[in-house]
Amino acid sequence: MTSKINNRLKTLGIVLPEAAAPVANYAPYTITNNLVFISGQIPFVDGKIKYPGRLGENITITEAQEAARLCGINLIAQLNNACGGNLDRLTQVVKITGFVNSTPDFTDQAIVINGTSDLMFEVFENKGRHARAAIGCSALPLGAAVEVDAIFEIS
Repeated sequence: MTSKINNRLKTLGIVLPEAAAPVANYAPYTITNNLVFISGQIPFVDGKIKYPGRLGENITITEAQEAARLCGINLIAQLNNACGGNLDRLTQVVKITGFVNSTPDFTDQAIVINGTSDLMFEVFENKGRHARAAIGCSALPLGAAVEVDAIFEIS
């Protein structure tokens, strides 16, 4: 049986990467009842950070939105593992929390995190609508411009 979501990913030209392994004493995701809590994902591509930098200093909003989109793709890769490869188990994207490495005077964090939010709607359609927070911070792991974590509901 072909997965509706996997077909959608293919149509959108999205190839899920290998889900990143944790680099410390934490799990990449935990499942409780039918909720999947996915640890923060940064914009890794082929094991390297893409779009390092700080908003308001040396990275553009457009670059940061792409970084947020990459974080979202990495979230979906982790969700795919949590679902045993069957993304059709998703019933709802519940909450996205995005962290934006930014200077104190930068206030467009929400616009940056639209990179993840828009991706969730593109991939999961109405099931991709979610609650959200977009937070500015002074630094992120490996100098990443963006980090995003998420809560998903699965069947």
